[in-house]
Amino acid sequence: MADGASLEARLCSEQYGSGAARGCCAAVDGSLQWEAWGWRWWGFSGAFTAKPEGPDGGGEGAPATASAPLSRLLALFLPQGFPDSVSPDYLPYQLWDSVQAFASSLSGSLATHAVLLGLGVGDAKASVSAATATWLVKDSTGMLGRIIFAWWKGSKLDCNAKHWRLFADILNDVAMFLEIMAPVYPICFTMIVCISNLAKCIVSVAGGATRAALTMHQARRNNMADVSAKDSSQETLVNLAGLLVSLLMLPLVSGCPSFSLGCFFLFTALHIYANYRAVRALVIETLNEGRLWLVLKHFLQRGEVLGPTSANRMEPLWTGFWPSVSLSLGVPLHCLISSVSELQQLVEGHQEPYLLRWNQSQNQVQVVLSQMAGPETVLRAATHGLVLGALRRDGPLPRELEELRNQVQAGLAKESWVIVRETHHVLDKLFPKFLKGSWQHSHDLSPGLQDAGWKTEKHQLEVDEWRATWLLSPEKKFL
Repeated sequence: MADGASLEARLCSEQYGSGAARGCCAAVDGSLQWEAWGWRWWGFSGAFTAKPEGPDGGGEGAPATASAPLSRLLALFLPQGFPDSVSPDYLPYQLWDSVQAFASSLSGSLATHAVLLGLGVGDAKASVSAATATWLVKDSTGMLGRIIFAWWKGSKLDCNAKHWRLFADILNDVAMFLEIMAPVYPICFTMIVCISNLAKCIVSVAGGATRAALTMHQARRNNMADVSAKDSSQETLVNLAGLLVSLLMLPLVSGCPSFSLGCFFLFTALHIYANYRAVRALVIETLNEGRLWLVLKHFLQRGEVLGPTSANRMEPLWTGFWPSVSLSLGVPLHCLISSVSELQQLVEGHQEPYLLRWNQSQNQVQVVLSQMAGPETVLRAATHGLVLGALRRDGPLPRELEELRNQVQAGLAKESWVIVRETHHVLDKLFPKFLKGSWQHSHDLSPGLQDAGWKTEKHQLEVDEWRATWLLSPEKKFL
């Protein structure tokens, strides 16, 4: 009865983010009496009632007092509104990212020690001008490499942020290994440190670009700046810890190259493992070619759409595990056709705002996009290309595609454009189910991409900038 009276006497309540709410009731003297805070992320499951304040103005109790420093510490290193203001994979990713940053900091200290030793620091016979020239050549090589790599691979970094993030950190380990080995070969020292710095500059481009892409994924309240700033604070704290440990470690390894190399391999192993765990913890809800192929293959074989968590867990993180078909989106129209008859073959039989050509011998799919093609059109075009690639692979397929695969694998005389036209008709029925789901015989909705949690209003497919219009097409669809 007393508890019921207490709940009825509650005048109002407040909560911070998704934390536990605390109530407020009226005191005898007419003032407001607030309950103490509870912190659900750190073991407190809800608010707890504080003892009433006495005439001496006593505090709200020990638990609330103890949690205040903790809340200030969290505010230093976590985005405002955590965990609701970031993606669910934020905390596991950041924890493993901090471990890899700590290991990389220790490896970097060993590499810097080796480079300075090779430049002649501590050697009275060393020439200052020669060391300066080596340093300048090393830096200029890296600057040129940074520009060339950004031009060559810049557009691909968004599409495969996980792979390039892992690539950047492994390349960074290779660069530091070269720096450690450089003093062992003094004749080739300048060339080795130039190659090492070139690799590090590529790392800075790939790592920085993918970090920005992952920040966009993690920020859920238009708070990219806050997420990025707190990530920088976390990295600074980890690097500071690494610096303090390095100050204790370097005197122990400076006189023993073999021990230094052994420590480097230990830290490198920890660095690669932590990086793998960090990237594996990511659950990205947008589709790139690799994730689209995983989800589509599961859908074609079992009639079910994988959710982002399952697909990201299955996504291969090492190079070489891609769909067998070579898919090019947004190619120029003049690369596909050279005559009016070829244009008619690509256009007739469908109303989609894209044209697709399939080279069966090379298993290559090229897609021309219309000026009116939106994200869902690009998604359908990519799905179309991957379906054509599936016709050359083993595994269960829907009945309509199974018949086409039998014709393709039997080598029957059927032009590629005829297969493309027939797959257009199959996708007219299949793609809406894949995208939005369908009702089963049991009157249950089988979820599609959108219901499974994928964000189909945007994608991470690699699309070139070429667009085209064609007069021979029927009325086009707008997606």
